Amino acid sequence: MKQNIGRGEFSQFPNLSQTSCQEDDISTCVQHLNALYSDFESRLEDILTMVIPPWIISPYGDKEETNVIIQEELTELSTNEEPKVQFKNGYQQFWLQNNIPVTYPVT
Repeated sequence: MKQNIGRGEFSQFPNLSQTSCQEDDISTCVQHLNALYSDFESRLEDILTMVIPPWIISPYGDKEETNVIIQEELTELSTNEEPKVQFKNGYQQFWLQNNIPVTYPVT
């Protein structure tokens, strides 16, 4: 967004494109967007650097050779058709369901 605003392209802000903006106003907006980006980057640093194991993102994909209990739960999970349907709504919503930690405590 800041690059577009800096170039005078306001496609993300339709109301702004209908007004006439001075160069000072545009540079102020770019400065605010830079500050906002820096703030988000520092506040969300732990999330941005988080390593999410591949089996969480795709439990129905290839399984690595790990603990036998985890393998059994992942196999049970991958053959259970009910969670497969729920997984199609996205892996975030899938893993946040209340019954998943109870049914599959090790995974």
